[in-house]
Amino acid sequence: MKEVNFLPSLTTVTMQAGVGDWMKMIEDIRRLKLKEIGLFPTVLEKEARYKLYEELKKTSIEKIPFVHLRGQDMDLEELDFLVENFHTKVFNIHTTATWPVVFDYSKYAKQIFIENGKLVPTEEELSKFGGLCIDFSHWENQVRLGNEEYDRQMKERIAKYPIGVCHLSPISDELIPNPVKPELLQHDSHRMNNFREFDYLKNYVKYVPKISAIELENSIEQQLEVKKYLEDILQ
Repeated sequence: MKEVNFLPSLTTVTMQAGVGDWMKMIEDIRRLKLKEIGLFPTVLEKEARYKLYEELKKTSIEKIPFVHLRGQDMDLEELDFLVENFHTKVFNIHTTATWPVVFDYSKYAKQIFIENGKLVPTEEELSKFGGLCIDFSHWENQVRLGNEEYDRQMKERIAKYPIGVCHLSPISDELIPNPVKPELLQHDSHRMNNFREFDYLKNYVKYVPKISAIELENSIEQQLEVKKYLEDILQ
């Protein structure tokens, strides 16, 4: 397998958008003297994001190769800021059918990759951006739920479009409640209980791109252990 950069990430997927929720990760980054991370400011509004950026500038971080975009409120100026200050190379957005993009991202179109979520990205939207951002846990969840059409469409898209980045999250053998809508049951999660929850990725190893962001709300220290585990089982 090609060399892969498994990025521990500052992840805000289900946590509330308060400073205290991500400051622990900032403290970990500072203590561990990390040079690069991925960034998922998924639930953070603009003011909170810029507070986060300022805190990151006070750490040892030199590069943030990957950032998850909020297409609904991240303007071009913010993308410029990330590229200039953190040397960001690739971004991802959710499918535009679910989260319409309200800004003109044409300047960075080839560096933006569309994530599969509940839906597989359409060919029309993929043709306007750089290609696919594969979230393997979302894909595997649909496979385990018996969604053969989703699996077929993913393989069809991969055959036609580049994979620029991916998200790596755990899969539970048991169905678990969705953290936002508990009435919905799923296998994918952003919190790891044991390393074996990443073993499903062995079935997708040929699709893993060079830039691969670990999407976990576990501590940065635990994510570094996951990074080592992924390097052992996938490379």
